[in-house]
Amino acid sequence: MNLILLLSKHSWDIWTKTSGTWINIFTVAIGTAIGLILSDRLPKKMQQIITQAIGLITIWIGLSMANSMTEVRAGQIDGAILGLVTIVTGGILGEWLQIEERLAAVGDWLKRRFRGKGLFTQGFVASSLLFCVGPMTLIGCLNNGLTGDNTLLTLKATMDGIVSVALANIYGIGVGFSILVLLVYQGGLSLAAGLLANAISDPANDPHIFLITGVGGLMIIGIGFNLLEVVKIRVASFLPAIALAPIVYRLAINFIT
Repeated sequence: MNLILLLSKHSWDIWTKTSGTWINIFTVAIGTAIGLILSDRLPKKMQQIITQAIGLITIWIGLSMANSMTEVRAGQIDGAILGLVTIVTGGILGEWLQIEERLAAVGDWLKRRFRGKGLFTQGFVASSLLFCVGPMTLIGCLNNGLTGDNTLLTLKATMDGIVSVALANIYGIGVGFSILVLLVYQGGLSLAAGLLANAISDPANDPHIFLITGVGGLMIIGIGFNLLEVVKIRVASFLPAIALAPIVYRLAINFIT
């Protein structure tokens, strides 16, 4: 009896800490389904204008996020310099690790496994990055994992659900498979948040988070450019910069300033 109660309490704790992620998965799944239903009903020109609209708003979101670097300063070193060092180093590491190719390979495998068509891989990669990179993801996961508060992730889930309608209309069912990345990355981050409780007491005002947000914003801008087909930016290769941002900040504080 005690074992059952213990397991039940443990399961409830996991649900409480990851509830925002499950809501996010649900909204993306519903949004993808709606987008697929609409895909055969919209002319090519309308699909193109929707893509351009998403691209423009994505760039705006990215610029807003990138502006967070102005809130960061390590002694005499400006946040923009820290961001430059972080994203260049992260990009080099990402190319060395071939992250772009590996993520695309996952998308291609899923495409073959579930008989996806057309732009399956592009949709999987673009939506996975768009839904997982950003301050709402990071801070929302910290809040959900530390206190059980899923308010921020619920707001993010609503936005992701709306965007997934348009993305699924453009790229197809590959967008829906981004829920696998949401489950692993966002859910895992929420569960791990308890380990970060002592390191990040106030995530909304922490300079490490500001730098991570700024670097993530640059990546979001890259996704916007890709949607507009202005230039092909290998956004996934910059993913290591997210993990390197707090390290670069600490090094600047401890050894340079």
